Amino acid sequence: MRFFSSIQSRLVSLFIGFLFLCTAVLGAVLIATQRVLAWLDGQHPQLTRALQASVRWLSRHPKTISTTLACVLLAGGGGAFAIANLGPDISDQPIVTVTMPVEIASLQEQAKSLDLVDINLTRTDSTRASDTPESLLRRLGLVDPQAANFLRSNPLAKQGLRIDGRSVLAEADSQQHLRQLTVRWLNNDTDTFFQRLVVKRTPQGMQAALETSPMNTSIRMTGGTVASSLYDAADEARLPDAVIGQLTQIFSNQIDFHRTLRKGARFSVVYEVLEADGEPVRTGRVLTAEFNNGNKTYQAVWHQEPGQKGNYYSLDGKSLSRAYLASPVAFSRKTSGFSMRLHPIFQTMKAHLGVDYAAPTGTPAQTVGDGVVEFAGVQGGFGNVVIVRHGSNHSTVYAHLSRILVRSGQSVQKGQTIGAVGSTGWSTGPHLHFEFRVNGVHMDPDKVIQQAQSTPISPTAMARFRSTSAEARAQLEAAAQMREGAAQ
Repeated sequence: MRFFSSIQSRLVSLFIGFLFLCTAVLGAVLIATQRVLAWLDGQHPQLTRALQASVRWLSRHPKTISTTLACVLLAGGGGAFAIANLGPDISDQPIVTVTMPVEIASLQEQAKSLDLVDINLTRTDSTRASDTPESLLRRLGLVDPQAANFLRSNPLAKQGLRIDGRSVLAEADSQQHLRQLTVRWLNNDTDTFFQRLVVKRTPQGMQAALETSPMNTSIRMTGGTVASSLYDAADEARLPDAVIGQLTQIFSNQIDFHRTLRKGARFSVVYEVLEADGEPVRTGRVLTAEFNNGNKTYQAVWHQEPGQKGNYYSLDGKSLSRAYLASPVAFSRKTSGFSMRLHPIFQTMKAHLGVDYAAPTGTPAQTVGDGVVEFAGVQGGFGNVVIVRHGSNHSTVYAHLSRILVRSGQSVQKGQTIGAVGSTGWSTGPHLHFEFRVNGVHMDPDKVIQQAQSTPISPTAMARFRSTSAEARAQLEAAAQMREGAAQ
């Protein structure tokens, strides 16, 4: 009974709702018809008379018409509801599972053909100083005694694998046996060519060949924002240390990276990458760069006139670099200047004829300018020392080195690493003693370096430089867009 009373109350509510709906519709029809009559205004007499008769009929029987329409709608809705409820409940229907076998044609033949497929596996790594042929192959996922014996005995293979850090590419079969081993490294004399050692397994046995191929140069661009330090921002931007080192040298005369670099400073850089067989071997020169530090923007572009030494300039043509670097050690601090001081060993007042830079043992020491190595060896209280001659009357001294990486008579370029900071000779701790001599006379290095200017761009080369500058602007804009995109 409760079920039927509920159904009855719902039907009554539905009927009343339909009744109000039909009444509203009827009123709307009457209003629309009256407006049409006003618009016709005797223009179409027959149509006007028909509409007037319809309005009078609708006005005389509004309740009857509304009730009739409501009943029709209620009957239709009730019928649909009744038909829907007459259907069976889907949850009561039985579940039927149909299983059909699937046959794969020639399955065994397909499996045999897959076994005959020759799979070529490729792996890459780098040589290490502690490597043996077995350890190198094992790191590459290979177990091949024959290949290991060949790498141990062949002179070319021994030459190619004896230095660490060289790129190795190994190709192997499905049995983890070596098919081909390729080792690449730069030619020490030039960046134009690279060496390639190729070890192959042939029907006649293992064979090795040493080849020389030209390098390819590609251009890459990136940028970053300094949150804590420049090196952290460079790591986040995947910028190689060699490139960030070039950046600090390029802008060293404009930005004090020790004290004035602010949080939020932004940089963009475009640089070269030297590639061997499409694989990057090392970074090349920075081509153009930009630093936004505080409210100031600094820009630089590399420009080289034919037959002359290249240099970095601002985009309006002003030289950015001096003839000498500001410091022979990057990111270090001065502990002693060019002045009188109490000697730390002899405890006597004595003129200090150079500048001392405190740095951990092994920190790279770089020549501050182009020149020729005049002396490289041990010299009294200097310990391991390198002396570089710049031109006819300038020379620089780098003392207390832990390692010497150049030889007498060798030509060196500004920024080239010539040794490593140490504590040899008369030294109480790891540091670099740096001197500047002019015509054999000791001078304050800071003053000499500040006064030495680079050669400006000649007036005849300005047209060519403007073209270089315009290209640099476009590259910096692209690098900045990449930086902003990475930040978002």
